Amino acid sequence: MLKTIRVSIVDDQPLFRDGVIHTLKTQLDMEVVGQGASKRDAMRIAQESTPDVIIIGMSLPDDGLETFDAIMTSYPLAKVLLLSDMSDEDRICEAITRGLHGYLPKSTGGAGLVDAVRALDQGIGCISPTLAPKLLMYKQTAPNTSKPRDRLKTLTPRERQILSMLTGLSNRQIGDKLELSEGTVKYYVTSIMNKIQVRNRVEAALFARSQGVTHQGCDEEYTISVDFGNLDTNVVEYRSDNRLS
Repeated sequence: MLKTIRVSIVDDQPLFRDGVIHTLKTQLDMEVVGQGASKRDAMRIAQESTPDVIIIGMSLPDDGLETFDAIMTSYPLAKVLLLSDMSDEDRICEAITRGLHGYLPKSTGGAGLVDAVRALDQGIGCISPTLAPKLLMYKQTAPNTSKPRDRLKTLTPRERQILSMLTGLSNRQIGDKLELSEGTVKYYVTSIMNKIQVRNRVEAALFARSQGVTHQGCDEEYTISVDFGNLDTNVVEYRSDNRLS
């Protein structure tokens, strides 16, 4: 049976919002479970309808990035796709380094939007190819001024629990212990990496060790277990036809 992806759209432009809804409703595997025009609407929809993917317009009166931050704090399993124009690319790059799952320009066609929603639902981050050069430059030049302890404080209780288990356990073993799917654990690990500003799972485990965040079930040698079949990295891949992958 085909899985139905639950999607919500929050944007302050009714005509644009209606166009997105029309596009999504033509897909047999997608269901629009909520729409709104403000941060308050986004939080209400996230709580009441538990969408798999939340599409947010950058131009919200409350600010799209503030809405993204609020959703990630309260509903860390939600995947957020931000829609905006390229005039906001510096702020978009900042949001991506904080864990934003996907970004597309508002000029993206319906097929690109549908591809992005499906990718996010599968735990694959989607960034418009037009932003890729800017993002790489931003990551190389942006100063990392936050202290490790401050970055640790940005984690939710569940994220901190999973971080503590990276020293010694694979994603599958963590999932077995916490009764979570391996895919859900992988998503959490990706969110953790973005928040503590590391490039991969190994660096996340080393960060946990350096901050004294360890799990009692791990051995005293703090062995770093690398699950190469599910190694998380921050690499963005694109197909040659510039469609999202």
